[in-house]
Amino acid sequence: MFAAIASPVVKLVGANGQISLGKRYAGRQVLLEEREPGVWLVRTATVIPDNERWLHTPQGAADLAEALDWARSHPASDAQADALLQRLRDDAR
Repeated sequence: MFAAIASPVVKLVGANGQISLGKRYAGRQVLLEEREPGVWLVRTATVIPDNERWLHTPQGAADLAEALDWARSHPASDAQADALLQRLRDDAR
């Protein structure tokens, strides 16, 4: 199902080369494609940083789900913190 397409709106490109899309798009990222000279396609987009792209692969999502399941079944505890710190001090010598 497609939303109704609004009527064209005339915008003025400012001296700095910018146009305003309106406050409802403030802060959003957009893809801007020049289809041919003077014909532009503007689409809102969500950009994924390169170092987070692995999370959006099937294997990355599965690895993350497994890690979260493990964390839920192994709650954090500092019950052995003193022993761990002592072992680290001993190993550093």
